[in-house]
Formats: sequence, structure tokens, C-alpha cells
Amino acid sequence: MFSRSALRSLVSDLRWTAPSTISSAAPLQQRACLHQTASLMNSQPLQSQSSSTHPDLPLSATPRAQDAQPKTHNGIKPSNNFDETTMTPRTRADVPIAKQPVEPTFTTPLKVTKTLMSQLPHLAGQKPHYVVAQLHARPYLLTEGDHLRLPFLMPNVKAGDIVRFNRASAVGSRDFTMKGAPTIDERMYECRMRVTGVDAEPLRIKEKTKRRNRHVKQAKSKHRYTLMRVMDVRVKTPEELLAEGAVVVEDGEGEDGSVIGPRS
Repeated sequence: MFSRSALRSLVSDLRWTAPSTISSAAPLQQRACLHQTASLMNSQPLQSQSSSTHPDLPLSATPRAQDAQPKTHNGIKPSNNFDETTMTPRTRADVPIAKQPVEPTFTTPLKVTKTLMSQLPHLAGQKPHYVVAQLHARPYLLTEGDHLRLPFLMPNVKAGDIVRFNRASAVGSRDFTMKGAPTIDERMYECRMRVTGVDAEPLRIKEKTKRRNRHVKQAKSKHRYTLMRVMDVRVKTPEELLAEGAVVVEDGEGEDGSVIGPRS
């Protein structure tokens, strides 16, 4: 027979070890059952769908991959008209109508003198071109690839928009310059700008006070400026002007009085 102390130790061991083994085994079995039921519930509709659409084929992921929609980038589906890497239109005709530039409307055709028409191929064929564009009575000397920081924030424009400067006092190349009186007709050249973003100056604080007044006011200012990049500056050829409806007139009958001469 066991002694009283040995029996007490045996009962204490059984009392402390039995609940631990039972409690540790029950959650594992319960978690396994829940996992199995969840996987069965998730796989059951897929199996029924695949069996209904393809009853003779085994279960696989091929039908789902074929039925999936193509990926989109900002709501634009890839097609032949867009570059799949950068999602940009390939040609100007592929640009949405809302983003296309507004065509200028004129009541009379462009009148070009014979002397200007004869000298225009020399200017159009010599690249690169520069333009002295005017914006709010301020001249800007621009060439292709230049970055322009306007001294104000241009309204109603966003990053990526194309803006065309249609007021220029001079357009030229290395050896030739076409000057307007006072400006050149916008149908004779193209100057396209792309809006790259908005820049802001550091915050400025100016203290304002009055005599015999201990209160000091602070006036804060933080101006923003529009950033642009010159995309294209070119002079149209005589063939392009005639295709657009230009009319050749005698010397002295031109509307804008533009002349081409050697660069000074």
C-alpha cells in the first residue's frame, strides 16, 4: 500500500497535469475545425461556379484568368491609342476632346506678302527657333526646352495642361528674325508650353504698428507662381500656310506688317 505522503503527491500531480492537457488540446482541435469549415465555405461557390460553366474540365484557375477584366490606370483602359508604360496618347487625335486645345477662329484669311513668303523657307528651315512672347505686357525670350517661372499664379490651369502663347513681337533663328508691328499673327508660328506645377515662396511676416499704439499687427504673405516648360517653338512653312488658307498679296498689303531680316 502507498503511504499517505506518496498518495497525496500522486493526487496533486494528477490534479495539475490533467486540466492542462485537456485545455491545450481543445483549442487546437477547435481552431482546426473552424479553419476547415471556413476553407470549405470559401471553396464551395468557386467549385460550383466552375462546374456549372465548365462541367467537363477539372478545377483550375484558367477560366477565372480568362474572364478577368484588364487592369486600368486612373480609369483609362490600355488600348492601341495609348502607351501602356506611361499611359500617354500616341498622337494628338487620341487626346480627349476636353483636353484638346481650342482652335482659334478668324473671320478673314491670313494675308502674306510675296517678299515674306519668299524668305519664310530660310527662317523655317533653320532650327532651333526662339520667340519673344508677351504675357501681360511682359516679354519672355523662350526656346525649346526652357523652364519658365511666371511672376504670378495662372488661374484655371493644372499640371500637365498645354498652353499656347499667341502674342509674340519677334520669332527668329540664328541668322534670321521675323518682327511684327507690333505683334506677329499667331497663325504663322507655334509656341506650346506645358504646365509643370506650382512653386511657392517662403512665408514672409511684416510687422505693422502705429505711433502711440502698443499693439503690433503681423501681415503674412506667401505668393505662389506657375511653372512651365517650353515644349515646341517653330515657324510654319509656306506649304502649311497655304494649306490653312493663307493668301499671297503684293508688298505693302499685309495685315500685320511682319518682315524677315538678318538678325541684328
